[in-house]
Amino acid sequence: MAAANIHATAIIDPTAELDSSVEVGPYSIIGANVKIDAGTRIASHVVINGPSIIGKNNHIFQYCSLGEAPQDKKYKGEPTLLEIGDNNTIREFCTLNRGTVQDKNSTKIANDNWIMAYVHIAHDCQIGSHTILANNASLAGHVDIHDYAILGGFTLIHQFCKIGSYVITAVGSVVFKDVPPYVTAAGYDAKPHGINAEGLRRHGYSAETILQIKRAYKTLYRNALTLDEAKAELALMQKNTPEIGLLADFLKISTRGIIR
Repeated sequence: MAAANIHATAIIDPTAELDSSVEVGPYSIIGANVKIDAGTRIASHVVINGPSIIGKNNHIFQYCSLGEAPQDKKYKGEPTLLEIGDNNTIREFCTLNRGTVQDKNSTKIANDNWIMAYVHIAHDCQIGSHTILANNASLAGHVDIHDYAILGGFTLIHQFCKIGSYVITAVGSVVFKDVPPYVTAAGYDAKPHGINAEGLRRHGYSAETILQIKRAYKTLYRNALTLDEAKAELALMQKNTPEIGLLADFLKISTRGIIR
């Protein structure tokens, strides 16, 4: 650990393992059993408790609390984990809690995520890669957010919900059930409002593929089919448009039911 990268007022526990290139700002505290990999920058007044593992080239802004004990009455001090991958931006006042032994034992954030100010990620949440969580989005425990999802500001996600890839939620949405891939969700409680067509275009989906995903959305939501009938139709559509497989596979793992 190069002393030049660590501000004189920062407190680093002797058991913490920091790569020599890690930067730690004024008055930040790095607790016991924390590992931080190369290129990660930690601003002032950040508190990171362990056990926590933080990867490469993350930028953690001031006043964040990472790796604190879960807000769960069942928690009895077990050594659970927070895992953060590479190239994540975590803005001011974010709170990311460790997992619980009753579920995954770990809260996990993958790579290349943009986590904006005042976001709360509770125990046992699993965040994929390339997501955007806008200001004040809050995830209850056991929530899964899949790759490329975008949560609008002040979005609230109920515990155990799953948010599919390429989903986008409107500001102030309150989500009580699973949101399938590609869907735009809005309201309290959140309802489906078509697909995230603009997001798909930005990620290189062709006009024909987007058209077929729109057809899949109508199959699921507009054709008065039962969920089992819709699943059967989607399985057939997937043969010609593999991207629909993302939607079909999500429906197989949904546990809370999908927004309707």
